[in-house]
Amino acid sequence: TVGGDVSKDSNPTASVFAWNDWRGGLGIERMTERDPADRVWWSTCYLGKNHLLLPPLATITAASGVAGSFSIGAMGELANEIYVAFGTSIRKYSNTSDSWGASLATLPAVATHALSFRLGGVDYLAFATTGGYTYTSDGITWTNDVTATKFLAFWDQRLWGISNTGQLWRSTAIGVEVNDAVLPLPDSSIKSLFSARNAANNVILYAGTRVGLYSHDSTNAKWEVTEPALPPHPDNCLGSVRWQDHIFLSGGLAITALINGTNSAVVTFVGPDRNHGLPTAQQGKIVSLVGSYRGLLALINGTVAGGEGDLFDGSSMGSQITTVVSTDTGYSEILGWDGIGWHTLWLAAANTTSADYMLVSSAYTEYRLWWAHNGRVYWLALPIGIINPDQSTDFAYAASAEHITPWLIMDAKDVVALAVALHVEVQRATASETVVVDYASDYSTTYTTLGTITTNGVTTYLFPNSTTPTGTAFRAIRFRLTFARGSVNTNSPDVISLTFVYRKKLKARWAGQLTLDIRNEYKGNTARQLQNALITAAESNDLVEFTFHDDSTAGNPRNYYVDVRIRGQEATGREYTGTVDISVIEP
Repeated sequence: TVGGDVSKDSNPTASVFAWNDWRGGLGIERMTERDPADRVWWSTCYLGKNHLLLPPLATITAASGVAGSFSIGAMGELANEIYVAFGTSIRKYSNTSDSWGASLATLPAVATHALSFRLGGVDYLAFATTGGYTYTSDGITWTNDVTATKFLAFWDQRLWGISNTGQLWRSTAIGVEVNDAVLPLPDSSIKSLFSARNAANNVILYAGTRVGLYSHDSTNAKWEVTEPALPPHPDNCLGSVRWQDHIFLSGGLAITALINGTNSAVVTFVGPDRNHGLPTAQQGKIVSLVGSYRGLLALINGTVAGGEGDLFDGSSMGSQITTVVSTDTGYSEILGWDGIGWHTLWLAAANTTSADYMLVSSAYTEYRLWWAHNGRVYWLALPIGIINPDQSTDFAYAASAEHITPWLIMDAKDVVALAVALHVEVQRATASETVVVDYASDYSTTYTTLGTITTNGVTTYLFPNSTTPTGTAFRAIRFRLTFARGSVNTNSPDVISLTFVYRKKLKARWAGQLTLDIRNEYKGNTARQLQNALITAAESNDLVEFTFHDDSTAGNPRNYYVDVRIRGQEATGREYTGTVDISVIEP
């Protein structure tokens, strides 16, 4: 009898594990019943509280018209419009006609960076090309400057650039550069140039390099190595950005977050490589980090089919022991971090092409994320608030998504677990907006389909099926949801909760009650010898073999290894006779 409030813990004969808040994000492959239920292994869904939805719709723009094979080196914004360097051809996007116009300029080399800035009261857009930079103030007239430049930054009311060899320059008038500090590192070490606060709370220039972070001393025109100390890595600082009060530096899939303070600094690790990392197919290297209104966004480039993932030590920080996989692996994707967990915004359809560049912009009076992949430019709308389908009816959703829970394993290994039922609560489901429910058990890569949800409310699936709901034994179990919508992109099925009902049963432990008469000799043993033998059995640290049926001739002997407990009546003094009650039980 259950009185008072009824909750998921009130079932007297079964256990219940409920998922209804997924905001903890990606990266947990295995979990126990005691772990928080807000994490997932992998998902391309929008992860919310009591809302699991299709992700935002990514729009691929028209082909650029540039022939041949090329990479998209950079993109930038000028006068509320987007400009992109397709190979060496600069083109402007038409938001009204979804088209790229004719080539506006030809760069001397493939772009390595782009920057929008205001110098001397004039707005400019510049593309760096290692051997120089090309700039414009109107999108029509473009000027090539031959001062070697790989990256650009704007700080202290001046334009700054740095070459592939580490030579920093500054400019107070466009096209007129003065050399400054030289980065004391080998050529090609520079990976980024940006501004952020230092320990004295002043904004300065920083250079992200393959061997760590360097700060610029403008008074003495020199570079100084700074904390945190990073081990050499070819992909260190490919993604470098100041977002909110942190500096974020990437290396492979790792991200180091730094908060500078007076005589101290706080360093944390926030990348998607923490805990159990990402599935093999989704691994790669971070090539760009940008900040948005609601999160830090990471563009992960994966161009080679993946192998094994990073080894991890199981700690809450998910410290990496070693890397056993190429960093260029898996499908390209964009992940977002909101300070709590990582979420997927976009996943490429193929794992054979690279992702190149990313930009957050308000061009065309639309708050969007723009990025390059496989020679094409994409964009998606960035929300500045929570996506609540109960209140928002005009948000555009992608056509499909996948959601995979962690493996749920039992805390006690001597427990036999039996899957009984799965309750899935869904809203906004129709014949077109559907959710397919699958499960896998015992670490199998093969899923069993439970059904397809097309109606609202709670759908209950019994194990192994509704015809013979005898339950399905498991050591570990996970669930997969596959979302799909129809032709209306503002519709999405909405999963409110998953409630898994399972029974835990201890292994059967056999016990016996015996009464022994030791008043007489037995097989040559006196009563005292018989009692000493019983005391030895009761005090034994090892388990004692107990034969209930000596049925070996039938191939089914019933032998057990038991603890022995004695209680009974016996005479005192010199007498050792009496009757003894014995309990035997398997531990």
